Formats: sequence, C-alpha cells, structure tokens
Amino acid sequence: MRASNHNSKGDREKARDPDHGSVTRRSFMKFVLAAGAVTGVAALLGARARAAEAIVQGGGMLYRTLGRTGEKVSAIGMGGFHLNRPSEANTIRIIRSAIDGGINFMDNSWDYNEGISEIRLGKALRDGYRQKVFLMTKIDGRTKASATRQLDESLQRLQTDHLDLLQFHEIIRMEDPDRIFAPGGALEAVLAAQQAGKLRYIGFTGHKDPQIHLKMLRVAADHQFHFDTVQMPLNVMDAHFRSFQHQVLPVAVQEQIGVLGMKSMGDPFILKSRTVTPMECLHYAMNLPTSTVITGIDSMKILNQAFEAARTFKPMSETEVAELLSRTAKVAVNGKYELFKTSDHFDSTMKHPEWLG
Repeated sequence: MRASNHNSKGDREKARDPDHGSVTRRSFMKFVLAAGAVTGVAALLGARARAAEAIVQGGGMLYRTLGRTGEKVSAIGMGGFHLNRPSEANTIRIIRSAIDGGINFMDNSWDYNEGISEIRLGKALRDGYRQKVFLMTKIDGRTKASATRQLDESLQRLQTDHLDLLQFHEIIRMEDPDRIFAPGGALEAVLAAQQAGKLRYIGFTGHKDPQIHLKMLRVAADHQFHFDTVQMPLNVMDAHFRSFQHQVLPVAVQEQIGVLGMKSMGDPFILKSRTVTPMECLHYAMNLPTSTVITGIDSMKILNQAFEAARTFKPMSETEVAELLSRTAKVAVNGKYELFKTSDHFDSTMKHPEWLG
C-alpha cells in the first residue's frame, strides 16, 4: 500500500486554526469527564467498529483508518526495537517479507539500539520498499534544538526525505507536555519540519500512566493543537490496572486520534503469567479501537504469527472478552506483569536524561 503525499498546507493550517482548537478544548474537557464512566470493554466495541473499520485485502491482511488522517494502515504494525536482534541480513529479509505480506506500518525511534534499528530499517526500505510503507519514528528531544537534531539524524539513518509520522517519545513525566509546548520547545521544531515537508503527521507515545497522556492531550488543546496519533499500552492486563484502555482510549476515539496499541504481550512479561497465549494477546488488542497494534518481530516465526493474527481475527463478543479478562484479573491487579508502568525497566530517557535536551 503506497503512502500518500505530504499534508497539504491547508491541512496544516487547519491543525493550528484557533477556532478549531477551541472546539477541541471544549470537546476534550466534556469527553474526559464522560470517559470516567467507561469501565469495561463492551462500551468500546461500537466505537471500535466505527473508528477502526477493517478492510480485508489480498493475503488476509487487515487495514484500518488512522484517525482523522484518512490513511489506511495495517492492523498489525512492525515494532522497531527488536530489529537489532537478528543479523542485519536477516533483519532486512524479515522487514521485506513483512511488507510483501501486507504489513505497511513501520515503527521505530531515534534512540532504539543506538540508531541501529533505524539504520537497518533504512537499508530494508531501499529498492522501492519505502513507497510501500507508512513510516513512523520517534524523538526524545523536548527542546527545539534537540528535537531538530534528532529528527535530522533519523531521516539520514532511514534514508528518506520525509516521515509519514513523527511522535514525541516517552511522555512519562508530568512535566513532559509543558516542556514540549513551551516557547523554544520541541513542538516548534516539529511544526517547522512539517511545514518544510519533512514529516506529515504528529503524535506522541508513553507507557507510564494514563494521567500523563491525558495531560498531554489537555495541554495540546490549550495550545489549539490536535494530535494525529497517540501510542499507548493496550493489553489484557491494562484493563485491570492503571488503565489506558479505560481512561485514554475513549478520549482518543472521541477526538478522532489514530490509536497505536503497543505492549500487547508486555514485552513479553504478560506471557510469563501463563494466563494467555500470544494470539489471544494480539486479538484482544486488535479488538479495541486501534488503528494498528505494534508488535516486535525478530524472526520469520514471529512474523508468521503476526500474519496469522491478522488472518484469523474476528471481532470478539462481550462474553469472549469477559472470559479473557477474568483469567487475567487476579494477576494484573498490582502491575506485576506491566513493568513499563511500575518500574524504569523500559524508560530509556530516565537512563539518558541528556537525550531530552
């Protein structure tokens, strides 16, 4: 599936239009209050059908609409962190096999494996493969200078003149939104890059606490800015503990923000609970109103598992969802298997605060 052209100037102006921003603020505050009443998956099933309607194409891959962008992305996305695990030659083979099989959403980050993940993906996207994917990477910089430098390095490593999506990475501190939106903050760099055609859409990621995500959305609304995407943990245990599903997902759906699910298997600690299978983890996340579920793929075996998840996915009934959640409820209550929420195990910018700028 070929990526479409850059955002038009009109679209970029609309994203910063004061009247549009005022509507965003009103609807955000109204819906964030209503979202507190959402306590189960069943209430989101209708939203999933509307906001993430699947299109079946050749080979069994599913494509969903990415929020209000109108872009079609594969329901399974290829994670970037694991791309350093096989040899470089095997990594390139796996990436190209994924694309040939219909996976068009490519995830990465400036800080993954000291740039190796981006370098390998850039090599894999040669020979016409870049035109077949929706390419996303992330930056850690919170200042205009650090964000500019990291974005330019990412473009060089990925061997492309533009990204389809750039996301602010690891929004895991309550002060992160304020720094990004402050004068001289990272948003200024990203908007300038968007205007220059270096990127098309803008989003953010985080894995620590849904309240931090909600603050990011609130601060954005206060600045008349609407994110195109938001990435968050969505899995069978998140539903029970410090839940992005219950607190952030309804707001994203209401605001027509493309939802990128991650950590469906807890990378891979959820599987160590021995309560669910990999396929159940993927199908659960796909059953939510996600545009794509990003999963780590470091072998042809795991790639085939991802293809199988797309090929066999069917919307789950309320009974099926309830049964799956009943199996995970007891072990999920204290976040034992969601270490990204309860420890700094996954917090690269905590270990390297200099990356923030």
